[in-house]
Amino acid sequence: MVFTEQLYSVMVVCASPKLSEALLPLLPSGVYGVVDFVPRVSAARRMLRERSYDFVIVNASSVSQDPAIAFASEVCGCAGTAALLLVPAGTDPDISQRATMDGVFVLTKPTSVQMLQLSLRFLAASRERLRRLEENAAAMERKAEDLRLINRAKWLLIENLKMSEAVAHRYIEKQAMDRCVTRREIALNIIRTYE
Repeated sequence: MVFTEQLYSVMVVCASPKLSEALLPLLPSGVYGVVDFVPRVSAARRMLRERSYDFVIVNASSVSQDPAIAFASEVCGCAGTAALLLVPAGTDPDISQRATMDGVFVLTKPTSVQMLQLSLRFLAASRERLRRLEENAAAMERKAEDLRLINRAKWLLIENLKMSEAVAHRYIEKQAMDRCVTRREIALNIIRTYE
């Protein structure tokens, strides 16, 4: 197995310049290719419509129903994005529990540099797992599309050349082997010919 360096894109939603300054050294450019600091949730939502991020770090400024808490949960609904929510000490455990159930990593402030670094590693692990799931889903979708095309081609052979389904299937397989191409390519040629 070959390991490749992965550059992560990060959005930090934080109105506190002090916390933003503290986070910046933890996000070196060799690991984090894009790091965008956004002061408000509304601006963060707009940015997420324009591009995707691997990580979103959200600073909840109060223990009340902060929009940042809801936003962190929304972010986890975005394909491939891992979220870290920084909540103040004294936050209602139910709020933290709900966020965790939505897939958000929750960290209580104040916290240490080591805990932030550990949280970033957890985000990276989570993002890599999501990346593998996305790749598997895309591969499954490609296979399903190939099967749909092959079945469509088989039915065209059945209708137009009066082949049985087994003979049509074997014909597609044999053509693919003889021409050293995929069954998908043979199916597409058949579809172009008969449709």
